[in-house]
Amino acid sequence: MIRQEAEKCLLTILVLVVTGMFPAYKGRIFLKCYLWTKIQRDFCARCRMRWKPLRKDGLVDIPTLKIGDLTARLPIIQGGMGVGISMANLAAAVANCGGVGVISGVEIGFYRPDYQINKKRANLEGLLEQIEKARALSPGKILGVNIMVAINNFEETVRTAVQAGIDIIFSGAGLPLNLPALVQESNVKLGPIISSPRAAALICKHWEKKHGRVPDVLVLEGPQAGGHLGFSTEELEHPEDYALERLLPEVLAAVKPYDERHGRRIPVVAAGGLWDGADIARMLRLGAAGVQMATRFITTEECDASPGFKAEHLRAKKEDIGIIKSPVGMPGRAIKNAYLERVAVGEGSPVKCAYNCLQPCVPSKSPYCIADALIHAQKGELDKGFAFAGANAWRAERITTVKEVMEELERELKSALNLA
Repeated sequence: MIRQEAEKCLLTILVLVVTGMFPAYKGRIFLKCYLWTKIQRDFCARCRMRWKPLRKDGLVDIPTLKIGDLTARLPIIQGGMGVGISMANLAAAVANCGGVGVISGVEIGFYRPDYQINKKRANLEGLLEQIEKARALSPGKILGVNIMVAINNFEETVRTAVQAGIDIIFSGAGLPLNLPALVQESNVKLGPIISSPRAAALICKHWEKKHGRVPDVLVLEGPQAGGHLGFSTEELEHPEDYALERLLPEVLAAVKPYDERHGRRIPVVAAGGLWDGADIARMLRLGAAGVQMATRFITTEECDASPGFKAEHLRAKKEDIGIIKSPVGMPGRAIKNAYLERVAVGEGSPVKCAYNCLQPCVPSKSPYCIADALIHAQKGELDKGFAFAGANAWRAERITTVKEVMEELERELKSALNLA
């Protein structure tokens, strides 16, 4: 294809040169530039990367992340982290730096005085408060909320987020098959979180058939992520079989028919264990539209967790981070500590379900209350809880700021994209 285009271009230039309408040296320059542009377009079309021409200085610009009619300057989404780790302060700080800031919607009202009296009302009011606060801190920027399908009041929480004017709803820990019906007559973008090409295809097929639409973005979360994971314990024993490098091309292939039918690309965002700009560049080259990073932002001043929670991340060594069994029946990745050691030998706290937060949880069979443990951890009370963390949490060295993290990622990404 490129050869045929080159031959036509060369013939045209020769005619112009012979007739004196185009100097020969300009013809050579024009042909070289035309062919390089053509090669870039062809390569990016095959790799599903958004084509961006080289700048005059020969460097490649960092691509933006486009989700529907929203455009983030940097292709970075800050992942939602609960309980209370990513609230208004962190989300707004990331959004102000050109990314997508995300508030975690799980047990978000834990800080309110009425939480123990009426948990449901406290969570809904807390969600409204945090979205309004984040909007005030980052006017005009892109904000999202992460709402787990597994929470008991999923539909009401989604409607509350829509009412508050959130830009994007990310939803995982289950298949959000009915999510489009909950946001009708709004401009809220929808981003299911998936861990396999099968889940991506299933959601797209169901949404297309039942709701006449497809996701605005898909977040592919790999096995190196923190928190609850979309893989079985057996699968996590062989994480290389489910690495993002293997899953991402499969997910892109699974959604391609829906791209073509709906006349637009469904951006696929890679997540799980990504830490620096080189990681982001690697995902972009594989066809991802961007990345989601969560653990990377915990050791920042703006993170909504307590200093004690952040200190736990700074304390962690590589060997301290491992897979645990959650009371909700899903494996998760966390920083192992004395509390989890006690739980492992049956010395967990007696379960008195004051929260009734997650559908899969059966209090009578649970070794501990995960909501209670995560709330204690958020407050820095690690003798009564534990910290979820991604596989690379051990790489954090100090408390920094979101601005410093984003600037560092931007420098590293620009450098990685422009390596010869």
